[in-house]
Amino acid sequence: MALLWVFGAVMVCFYQVTSETVSFIKSPMSQTTVSGRSAGLHCEVVGFPLPEVQWWYVEEEEPEETITQLFDGARMDRVQIHTTYNTHAASTIRILNVTLNDSGTYECRASNDPERNALRKTLKVKWIRSQANIFVFEQPNILTEPKEANITTEVLSCNFTEPQTPIKGHHWTRNGNVIEETRSTSTVGFTQYKVDKTDIKFGGAFSCVFIAATEFNESIKLSVVPHVVAPKHNEHVTENDKAVLMCESSTYPPIDKWRWSFTDDSKNKKDITEDEKYIIKIEPNKTTLYINNPASNMDSGSYTCHGSNDMGEFSDDITLRVRSRLAALWPFLGIVVEVIVLVTIIFIFEKRRKPEDLGDGSAPLKNESAANHKDKNVRQRNCN
Repeated sequence: MALLWVFGAVMVCFYQVTSETVSFIKSPMSQTTVSGRSAGLHCEVVGFPLPEVQWWYVEEEEPEETITQLFDGARMDRVQIHTTYNTHAASTIRILNVTLNDSGTYECRASNDPERNALRKTLKVKWIRSQANIFVFEQPNILTEPKEANITTEVLSCNFTEPQTPIKGHHWTRNGNVIEETRSTSTVGFTQYKVDKTDIKFGGAFSCVFIAATEFNESIKLSVVPHVVAPKHNEHVTENDKAVLMCESSTYPPIDKWRWSFTDDSKNKKDITEDEKYIIKIEPNKTTLYINNPASNMDSGSYTCHGSNDMGEFSDDITLRVRSRLAALWPFLGIVVEVIVLVTIIFIFEKRRKPEDLGDGSAPLKNESAANHKDKNVRQRNCN
C-alpha cells in the first residue's frame, strides 16, 4: 500500500513538472491590411500533455480593456479558425472582408491544465499568451487613367492621392504577376506604364501597387478579342487509337465559351458535340478534344477550335491524319520486295553467263598440256 502512495506521489510530481513546459515555438506576427481584404495570424505551441489553443480579441486598453473569445464562424461567419494537434499544436485565425472595426489586438492562448476551462477554479498551470495586432486602413483613393483600356490604349497611369502613410515605392502587375522592370523606390504617388505589343495582343488585368504601411493597389483592365492557338497544327494517329487535339488561350478577359467543328476532305463542315465518339474537356484557358476509335476514311480532316468572350471570337485549325494499322507494314514490305527483285536479278544473270566466261582464268587448256608432255618425252629419248 505504501508503494502505491509513493508511486502516486511520483506521478503527480511528474505531471506537475511536465505540464509546466508549455511554450510557444511560433508567435503570431502583427499584420497591416486594407478594408475589404483578409487578414490572418498563426501560432504554434508545444507541451505535454498537448496544450489547447484559443484565440481572444482584446478591446480598448488597460484598465478598461475587455477580452472576448473568438470561435470559428464569429463576426457573421467572417472568422475562420483552423487548429491541428499532432506532435505540437498549431492554430491559424483568418478574418475575411476586414473592416476598420477589426483593427485591434489578438491573443493566442495555450494551456494543458485539465481544469483550464473551469472558470471558478484557480488554475495550477496558467494560460500562456502571445499577442499581435491587426491594423486596417481604409481603401485609398487611387485615380486611374483610363478606367477601361482597349487596343488603342498606349499608356496606363495611377495617381495615389492623400496617402495615409509615406510611400516607399511602387510597381505594376499583370494578372497578379509583377512586371519586374516597373519596380521603383520613388516616393512620388504617381506612376505610368507603357503598354507594349504583347499586352495589346493578349490583354490583362493590370494593377498599380504602391508600397506604404501595406500594399495599396488599383486595377485597370485591358480587354481584347481572344487569341486562340493550337500548340500543334498537324496531328497523326493510328486507326482505332485515341486522338487528342488541344487549343490554348491566354488573353483577357478569359474565354467564356469554347466549341469545336470538323471539316472533312470533301469540305463538309459540322459542329462537334459530345457523345461516345467525342469528349470535350474545357478549362479556363484551354480546351481538349478526345476522339475515340478514329477511322482513316471518316475522321481525317481539319478540326477547328473556337473561343469567344465579350470582345469577340477567334479560332485556329488542326489537321488530323488517321493512318491505317497496315501502314506500318508498307516500309517493311517494300524492303522485302527490293531484296526479292535483287536476288532474282542476280540469279538470272548467273544463269545467262556464257560458258567461255568461265574459262578466262590463267589455267592452261587440256590440249596444250598434252602437247607439252609429248615434246618432253621426245627430248628425253633423243638424249639417251
